[in-house]
Order: sequence, then structure tokens, then C-alpha cells
Amino acid sequence: MINFDLNFMIALFFGILVLYILARLLYLPMRIIMRFLGNTVMGAIMLALFNLAGAYWGLQIGINVITAVIIGFLGIPGIIMLLILQRVTML
Repeated sequence: MINFDLNFMIALFFGILVLYILARLLYLPMRIIMRFLGNTVMGAIMLALFNLAGAYWGLQIGINVITAVIIGFLGIPGIIMLLILQRVTML
């Protein structure tokens, strides 16, 4: 059986306090990382739908992490920007 002496209680209190402080410090960065990943996934989905619809007019953008991040953060203007960059680099 565990002996609940003063040293054990103090160590338990400080252990819980350290866990609480770490959770509070890491909460905001984890929210930012999760939002970034969510935007990237949504950008990849939007890009796949655009490529599906754009196949009729010969408009396609390669699906990779960079384009998914750009479209995830910028949305429709990101698609337009990537199309313009694609046409400019073809010249």
C-alpha cells in the first residue's frame, strides 16, 4: 500500500502542476497546427474538385503539399493565382 507522507503529497502536487502548465503552454500551438492541417486538407479537396471540373476546359493544377497549403489559406483567389502563375511560366 502507498504511504501518503508529506514528501509524496508535495511531489504529486508539483507533478500535477507541471502537467497543467505544459497543457496550457501547448494548447495554442496545437490549435494552430490543427488549423493548418485542416486548411491543407480542405485545399487538397478543393484542388481535386477543381481538377475534376477543369478537365473539361483543359485547366489542371498539380496536387502537392505546396499547392494544397496555398489553396487552403487563400481559397478561390489561390486557385486563380496558381492558374496565372502556371500560364505565365509556360510563356
